[in-house]
Amino acid sequence: MLILYFSGTGNTKHVAESFGQKMGAKCFSIEENVDFSAEIKAHDTISFCYPIYNSRVPRIMRIFTHDYMADLIGKKIVILVTQQAFSGDGARVFTDLFAVGAVDVIYAEHFNMQQNMGNIPIWSVLFKPSEKTNQRFIKNTDKKLNIVCEDIKNGIVKKRGFSKLSIYLGFIQGKPWQRDTSEVMPTRLELKLTEGVRIHEECTACNLCVGFCPMKNLMNCDGEIRHLNNCTLCYRCLNFCPQKAITVYIHRTPKWQYKGLGES
Repeated sequence: MLILYFSGTGNTKHVAESFGQKMGAKCFSIEENVDFSAEIKAHDTISFCYPIYNSRVPRIMRIFTHDYMADLIGKKIVILVTQQAFSGDGARVFTDLFAVGAVDVIYAEHFNMQQNMGNIPIWSVLFKPSEKTNQRFIKNTDKKLNIVCEDIKNGIVKKRGFSKLSIYLGFIQGKPWQRDTSEVMPTRLELKLTEGVRIHEECTACNLCVGFCPMKNLMNCDGEIRHLNNCTLCYRCLNFCPQKAITVYIHRTPKWQYKGLGES
């Protein structure tokens, strides 16, 4: 098995790397400098791990899948999704990126994880990360991963998010606000949110966000950080900016920043 993941601020990274250790599988972030075509061709089973945004696959993962589509045809697929609460068909929507029958999904599972949005009124207060909650998420994730690994090793097929009810719930959460997410172009909602990226006057142009951004959406123009409307909504910039000078759509200074399980 080969494990490929995208992680915004650490939750999916934790799931993917833990899964890789338990399965004895290679594990790469899609942001790494790797010959992914060769790696995919060398493995029969590919596991994709990603956070679900607005009940849809993050654009960066859609682009990656599109780029390596020819290598993925005919592969067995495991889909592990991190979500804040309930995304409906968060794992199933990944299959929308493929033609019918192009891949064989042998397992799909959702993992409830800590949220990383510290600037949403009320929400950021009610669901503020803490060491106690982080440890609870880690414990629950490890327990569920043990079940996933045993199932896969024993040839048991489970597909979380593939039921009619899950598909309906996923649809009403995301589809009315977006166009077809099998496309690599931004959805309507993604465009609306990414156009709302704002760099505030507290910015010191330290360039940390430029290096952190997985989409190369931020750049330093003559000492001023600007965005290029190419955001994947990972909230990495908001959570790692030392001056808390970047916001996405909701322009409130974050009350806290999330840097991964056990690191808030």
